[in-house]
Amino acid sequence: MNFTHNERTQDYLTRLCAFLDEHVYPVENIIYAETHELNPDGNWRNWKSHPLIDPLKQKAKAAGLWNLFLPSTELGQGLSCLEYAPLAEQMGRCVFASEIFNCNAPDTGNMEVLYHFGNQEQQDKWLKPLLAGDIRSVFGMTEPDVASSDATNMQATVELDGDELVLNGKKWWTTGLGHPNAKIAIFMALSNPENEKHSQHSMVIVPLDAPGVEIKRMLQAYGDYDAPFGHGEMHFTNVRVPKENLLVGLGKGFAIAQGRLGPGRIHHCMRSIGMAEKALELAMQRSLSRTAFGQPLIKLGGNGERIADARIAIDQARLLTLHAAWKIDSVGVKHAMTEISAIKVAVPRMLEQVVDMAVQIHGGAGMCGDFPLARFAAAARALRLADGPDEVHKGMVTRLELRKYQAR
Repeated sequence: MNFTHNERTQDYLTRLCAFLDEHVYPVENIIYAETHELNPDGNWRNWKSHPLIDPLKQKAKAAGLWNLFLPSTELGQGLSCLEYAPLAEQMGRCVFASEIFNCNAPDTGNMEVLYHFGNQEQQDKWLKPLLAGDIRSVFGMTEPDVASSDATNMQATVELDGDELVLNGKKWWTTGLGHPNAKIAIFMALSNPENEKHSQHSMVIVPLDAPGVEIKRMLQAYGDYDAPFGHGEMHFTNVRVPKENLLVGLGKGFAIAQGRLGPGRIHHCMRSIGMAEKALELAMQRSLSRTAFGQPLIKLGGNGERIADARIAIDQARLLTLHAAWKIDSVGVKHAMTEISAIKVAVPRMLEQVVDMAVQIHGGAGMCGDFPLARFAAAARALRLADGPDEVHKGMVTRLELRKYQAR
């Protein structure tokens, strides 16, 4: 295994970092502050993107830094998981940066689904506008009335009625639902209860303006609506869409999900590592520039050792994630499940610890909007639940380890 960046990766990384330095970081705090002024409450109908975002997107597109995540030379930049990973890390240093390069979740996962599993008509109608950045999408999986850590608990349903599919049910923590450009959802629900449990569910493309789709509310995450992206609750009441909106076929939902979530977890984890690097950088700046009791903060209370612990933890997490990316590229998602589950546990926990250390060194300033640390802390905690809680991923690792042991 050689994780040295190849020439193509290094070229993209150099150009991406230069773009962030020149265009994004100088306006980062302005966009954070003014976005909340544009979107002061939970009324998602009035939410607006910051006016600087779209011009930044156009600059990124013109610079060839667009759709970097997609492994297609025709529709994206043709980068593998391992090649894209360091780019995702750099985007993670600023929580809205991924959107500027059309590399933001959940759109990346939805575009990958449409690229790998959509037919030509679905790709023409939905994938192309997503790749162009003209619309955004959401993914409806988690439900409020069941323990969604077990995805087979889903109560939402999909029924075939002639030439139409009829959808009913509730979804929540649907990321991006409040974005003004959100136009479609990929809805996962029970369709074939007679099948074995991982062949009972289907995925359907649903326009958000379809009759019967109701956005009930936006959900606060640690007191913040995450505007203008938002995480929302939506209800489907006898929603009818053409059967052509079905992805692959009835009962294929889990097979699609397995392909969707592998690369997406690499993206999440590498962005998290970028947040951790930024948090460590801020902690060092603060601990060297502030004094207390006659000494710089880095000399007090074991702060120097905490800096060292953070460096060790970040580098361990990065190597673990790059190994998972390498394995996905080499043998496929199905044969990299231990590594994918491992990073989903290890990386958010590392991020929590590093950010908490940085907040402590910043004191009260670490908890307010003057620094990105509070946003990083909320993201870290959320990621220990998003795409499956820690316990589910540990269970996966345990099962695979037991299988290897029993085989011996």
